[in-house]
Amino acid sequence: MIPEFESFFSGGGLLDEGLRQSGVQIKCSYELDPVCCEVARANSEHAIVQCNIEQKLALDDCHAHAAAFTYPCNRYSGIAAIHGMRVGDALFLHAFRHIVLKRYELFWIENVPGMLKFAVVMEALSKLPGYYVTTFCPVETEIWLPQHRDRLILVGSRRPFQWNKPVSRRRISLKEILEKDPRVEIPKYVAKRLKGKYRDLPIISDPSRGDIAPTCVAHYSKDLSTRLVVDRRFKHGVRPYSVREYARLQGLPDSFQFPCSDRAAYKMIGNGVSVPVGRWIGRETRRYFNSN
Repeated sequence: MIPEFESFFSGGGLLDEGLRQSGVQIKCSYELDPVCCEVARANSEHAIVQCNIEQKLALDDCHAHAAAFTYPCNRYSGIAAIHGMRVGDALFLHAFRHIVLKRYELFWIENVPGMLKFAVVMEALSKLPGYYVTTFCPVETEIWLPQHRDRLILVGSRRPFQWNKPVSRRRISLKEILEKDPRVEIPKYVAKRLKGKYRDLPIISDPSRGDIAPTCVAHYSKDLSTRLVVDRRFKHGVRPYSVREYARLQGLPDSFQFPCSDRAAYKMIGNGVSVPVGRWIGRETRRYFNSN
């Protein structure tokens, strides 16, 4: 059978792209941000519902075999801890609410490893009556892509199942994702950061040394100087990543379009789930539903 998914907090549709590539069917995706919804609709054929999950009745939604929840991670991350904002987030309760009320056969939750520090969240999601829950942490995007990105994945199923860990035959190199003629903005503050005018120096990756990129983050939309790649054709010998390169770092195909500003694209790419992670989730879901 072909399992059907609902996708919550779906952003610009990166996880959905991975799920589609795996061969599952997505019935509905739910997202609050109107620009993200516009991008998702430009790249999808299934229903994209713009809504606030906090105000939406669970039983009014369409029904599917499985659900994926990728609620925001900005209150669980290490960066949040640096800024005194690592306080957790009540949005997990809305994932919990949908799971309890709709009784999916299968659910997946993606977030940062920092969520493990929140005992109340982990208890609620991993001790649900009637579900066998498995935790994968860290799931390392760098086994597929030239990007440091560790994630926590929870999968809950109505029957016990032996899940396969994510594997990759070959990691794409940073050199492979770089454009021949990148269209990039180089703001004046890039030079300032290179000269040490800010608290942190930029993270510079050199493809000729076999480097990979640091984690793609949504904040790149506000500060292109934090992550730079060596490119001798440009002033200072380095430059920011183009939107297309940033998308490739997350595993998006070049056919994926961004009918929005570059800054909005950087933000939704940084907030998204790496496409190979979605593909792994989809393939494991198919294996579950087609097992005896």
